[in-house]
Amino acid sequence: MTESIADFERASLLVAHDDEHAFEAVVPPIVQSSLFTFPSFAEMAATYRGERARPVYSRTTNPTTRLFEQKIAELEYTEDAIGFASGMGAISSTVLAFVEPGDRIVCVRHVYPDAYRLFETLLKRWKVETVYVDGRDLDAVARALPGAKLFYMESPNSWMMEAHDIQAMAELAKANGVLTVIDNSWATPVFQQPIRNGVDLVVHSASKYISGHSDVVAGVVAGRRELTDVIRRTISPYLGAKLAPFEAWLLLRGLRTLPTRMKAHEAAAMTVARRLGELPEVTAVLHPGLGNAVPASLSGTSGLFSFALDESVDIPAFVDALRLFKLGVSWGGHESLVVPALVAQAQNAGPNSAVDFGVSERIVRLHVGLEGADALWADITQALAIARK
Repeated sequence: MTESIADFERASLLVAHDDEHAFEAVVPPIVQSSLFTFPSFAEMAATYRGERARPVYSRTTNPTTRLFEQKIAELEYTEDAIGFASGMGAISSTVLAFVEPGDRIVCVRHVYPDAYRLFETLLKRWKVETVYVDGRDLDAVARALPGAKLFYMESPNSWMMEAHDIQAMAELAKANGVLTVIDNSWATPVFQQPIRNGVDLVVHSASKYISGHSDVVAGVVAGRRELTDVIRRTISPYLGAKLAPFEAWLLLRGLRTLPTRMKAHEAAAMTVARRLGELPEVTAVLHPGLGNAVPASLSGTSGLFSFALDESVDIPAFVDALRLFKLGVSWGGHESLVVPALVAQAQNAGPNSAVDFGVSERIVRLHVGLEGADALWADITQALAIARK
């Protein structure tokens, strides 16, 4: 894997540097206001006619939120971004802005489970069909795209960590006139900028690495202004999933250390993944950084990966014996987490369930936090010793 030092340094500079803030503060202020007044009828009328851009009401625009959105847009090499109250707020608002009843969506398999549930519940009731494909199989992608309205991608994906050639997929979609959306939460803009590979819109669960402290639930979508304007005009004001100024301020704080944290997560996770691959009871390690199939779009990896255990290990006993790895959903914070597929399957039921899509009940997903690789490895080995049958 070849890292672009210039890109990494650019990201580091963007998150660390601001223009001047009020009172020469080094930290931007929280503009904790629900509304903004006008000095005159003329300015108010011009704003409502769309002739002037300025804050009006924090459900649509807030200065603190806007600063976060501008940072994300710059990091993703694009023109605009919109913050949301959750990652699902960003995903649902983006999809609903461009899909109508009777349309068809193509989606990569093993997608984030709640995105899958959106497609299989709400959109299915609206007569929107979703077809799932193996994102690694470009021939299957090419066969599925003709006639589709939207192609929803996630690379690497949430459980099997399959990394895709997003540039090739974006080119196929463009040739068929299909809008592309990708979830880039796993790699973050530090290690992958899908807009540069031809993708139209990028969504993030900002609750994950962008926050980095497990104290924010938020989302964001970034892309060309002509596309984000559609979302702003037709969906986000009415669904109301707005990003509040305090959460935006916390996200700005998280962005300051994003490049440094990603390097630490990457290094520790690679160490743990390689050591797991040497254990006889581990039958597979699912990590995009291992092997020779890393797509050119990825300049680095994160702390989230999965591995499979053979029948000699009692998985419930293993996860119960862990001390530093806590049982919990989400990922991207300072803490290390574990989720067994046995639990995920109970929630992800249906025709596109974890079992049907090849996520074996022997798989365990780890998020490697910032506690240190050696300490985390000691935790895993002591838990395995307890859980061997």
